[in-house]
Amino acid sequence: MDTSEQPVQGRVPGRKNVWRTKAERRAIVEETLVPGASVSRVARRHDVNANQVFRWRKLYSEGQLGTTTNFLPVKIANEPTLEARKENDLLPGSGTMEIQLCKGTLRIFGSVDVLMLRAVIESLV
Repeated sequence: MDTSEQPVQGRVPGRKNVWRTKAERRAIVEETLVPGASVSRVARRHDVNANQVFRWRKLYSEGQLGTTTNFLPVKIANEPTLEARKENDLLPGSGTMEIQLCKGTLRIFGSVDVLMLRAVIESLV
């Protein structure tokens, strides 16, 4: 049998492999994280295989695609013990917390429950 007429598998003519930087991969992944976004459509728009984008999403969730400057790190220092919290609940707290969101501003006045605050921040990230 003559094998010279069989097609040779390999690269598609005229198409180059495109190597994406971490910033480019992160930007593509962040497009897929928008509510209602389709990974397949985002991948096609950037001429990337959808499976590759899913791999990048995994790396993104593990923090291996670098960080963005959209959020500042937050740490709650010296979280009070349960006994201290019960004592402080009797006293009225004062203060204001303001969180800027894309659709508006969330303002919290007065005493803030640390556990509730943590839940709100985790749901935003």
